[in-house]
Amino acid sequence: MNKIEHIGIAVTNLDTAGSLYEKLLNTTVYKIEEVASEGVKTAFLQSGPNKIELLEASSPDSPIAKYLAKKGEGIHHIAFEVDDIVAEMARLKSEGFILLSDVPKRGADNKLVCFVHPKSAGGVLVELVQEASPRPSPKEREA
Repeated sequence: MNKIEHIGIAVTNLDTAGSLYEKLLNTTVYKIEEVASEGVKTAFLQSGPNKIELLEASSPDSPIAKYLAKKGEGIHHIAFEVDDIVAEMARLKSEGFILLSDVPKRGADNKLVCFVHPKSAGGVLVELVQEASPRPSPKEREA
């Protein structure tokens, strides 16, 4: 794993949270995007090398909606940048980690992503992130 790519924060209202974090970090939201497959709307902020992803549920049955109902607003996950997500997934699986998908999925910010179950990562939801190519591969299209 190369570095922390971003920290994901679950929020109930993207506009309100975006304004709050813009003031807190003295920067602006540079991208808002919906990931329909995950039922989430995201906003990204960057301060120096650090990125924050705000996550708002876009459907009542999405993972973020369930998280917010159970735990409320707050840190949702930590994302690590990797060079080869498929190889990193295989390595982690061989080490006994539980992955939430068998193949990488398209995520926000033109990334391929895979989550590691918090039960196998000390209670922390970990996201693996790799820069995606412009066109999905056949394996991505299956996901």
